[in-house]
Amino acid sequence: MSNEKYRQLPGVDILLQSEAGQELVAEYDHERVAEMLRQELTICRDEIAAGNKAAEPGEIVQRCKEKLAIRFESSLKPVINGSGIVLHTNLGRAPLGSKVMADLAETVISYCNLEFDLEKGERGQRNDHVQSLLQELTGAEAAIVVNNNAAAVFLILQTLAGGREVIVSRGELIEIGGSFRIPDIMEASGAIMREVGCTNRTRIKDYEEAITENTAMLFKAHKSNYYIGGFTEEVEVVELAELAHKHNLIMVYDQGNGLLRKPENLLLEKEPDVQSALTDGADIVCFSGDKLLGGPQAGIIAGKKEYVKRLAKAPLMRALRVGKLTISALLSVMKAYLRDKDMIVWLPIFEMLNRSSKKKLEMAETLKAQLAGSGIKSEIVESFGRCGGGTMPELQIPSYAVKIILPRKEKIAEQIYYKLLKGEKPVLGILREGELLFDVLSLSEKEFKYITEELLKTIEK
Repeated sequence: MSNEKYRQLPGVDILLQSEAGQELVAEYDHERVAEMLRQELTICRDEIAAGNKAAEPGEIVQRCKEKLAIRFESSLKPVINGSGIVLHTNLGRAPLGSKVMADLAETVISYCNLEFDLEKGERGQRNDHVQSLLQELTGAEAAIVVNNNAAAVFLILQTLAGGREVIVSRGELIEIGGSFRIPDIMEASGAIMREVGCTNRTRIKDYEEAITENTAMLFKAHKSNYYIGGFTEEVEVVELAELAHKHNLIMVYDQGNGLLRKPENLLLEKEPDVQSALTDGADIVCFSGDKLLGGPQAGIIAGKKEYVKRLAKAPLMRALRVGKLTISALLSVMKAYLRDKDMIVWLPIFEMLNRSSKKKLEMAETLKAQLAGSGIKSEIVESFGRCGGGTMPELQIPSYAVKIILPRKEKIAEQIYYKLLKGEKPVLGILREGELLFDVLSLSEKEFKYITEELLKTIEK
């Protein structure tokens, strides 16, 4: 009987010649479809051996179609962020927005003068495109761009302090996302780390007493992803820079967050910015492009020309340099920094951070009304969001969330939360005390319709 079941399985050629098989071949190509059919027939034989009936030809082809669709589907998807975290590291940090993407497309859809000097008609430098704007926005003498801030720190340490001592406070030996640790990057760069002070208190005399003939640099790192309260003390950039220059040392500030300057009327008055750090005397400031700068992933190094020039000529620089996509996006974002109004209009993170309480409540009411129109019950609750991206961890941003009212079934909110992540465009909500919520701080109103549709499909299943 089992041999008869095996004989009922069609051959690969027959399946390929079927109408459904030909459609697959037209979409994917003959060899890829044939191989997938062979794999599926092997599975069918295993099923028969387990006592199951032989699959029908149409079912076999349909299985292959579904598996090929999954294989060719991009694993990188747009996500609707209802978490209330504006710079969500796991979601790519700063969204670029439509204005930046339009500028990006215009520049890179064909050829561009990435490394071509149009005035001289000869090879140019890709860094020239961003340097003048960075100089204007930060007051730096020079600037270069690498692929992320970890790369920037590594390049600085290896080039300017390799084999020599770098003094850093114990309270600033930070670890950021992806297990990037300052001590590890110093060791890998060849610099010799000298820890001073205590976890909660470091004074200027701690740095001064640690300086030796082998000291090359005083290094300060912004504690952007955590904070220490209570009995604390740290040395500010201006004081550390004065000490460094007194001893002919380089003062480097890993500012990290990428806020070029303080915009008016935003929740950023306590956050350090690049422009102020350079004004206070830092020789080099390095920071991320995809945090409070609001742009693409990049590591930016700004500061004195003599040091930036050495970094630009370092052999490692070629391995760390960025391409036309990053440079084009950075240019568009930095242009928005020229006026506060443009920052809020062009850059999504600043539009979100600038929303008034009234605006957030209106958004929550709009989402609640749309859900009600589809028969989904909800209520508006007070909530709080976060800046995210390892920035201002102590800051709770007042907001509103829409809480979905679900049947009182065990773990139903959790089940719906995970089902929403399986969609063609995943929807990320909040699981809080057994409830499902969507914080409007990190949402846009144009996403409400899709959230409603996905919720309706998920709840009805």
